[in-house]
Amino acid sequence: MKREEYYIVESSVLPEVFLKVAEAKRLLETNEERTVHAAAQRVGISRSAFYKYKDAIRPFRDMAHGRIVTIQVLLRNQPGALSEVLNLLADHGGNILTINQAIPAAGTAAVTLGLETSEINTDLENLLAVLDAAEMVVRCEVLAS
Repeated sequence: MKREEYYIVESSVLPEVFLKVAEAKRLLETNEERTVHAAAQRVGISRSAFYKYKDAIRPFRDMAHGRIVTIQVLLRNQPGALSEVLNLLADHGGNILTINQAIPAAGTAAVTLGLETSEINTDLENLLAVLDAAEMVVRCEVLAS
């Protein structure tokens, strides 16, 4: 499985559509617009362009400390699996806000964690790599940020 890579790019070199998508997302998050259609129309892009790029662009300030991310971890159904993940997150300064674990099936259990990141001592990409490398973890991914 190929790990996603992230880059910090100056906004002046980005294609205009990315900046418009970011602005449309801001309009929706601040409730200045209530629908994707209205936000997309206001910034001058199609809804399909918004949906195509919405998960790929966000302002750097949103990637900084203090944000909440939702991650999903697929764990082996073995004693101590969840404890191992929670300890790894704590070791890296992650503050667990919510935990939702599904009933195990086929030897694994999906766990969704709400994580506050203001105190983490590494970047989110590295933290996911640490979790992925854990013995009890089958895979992990960011669901929302």
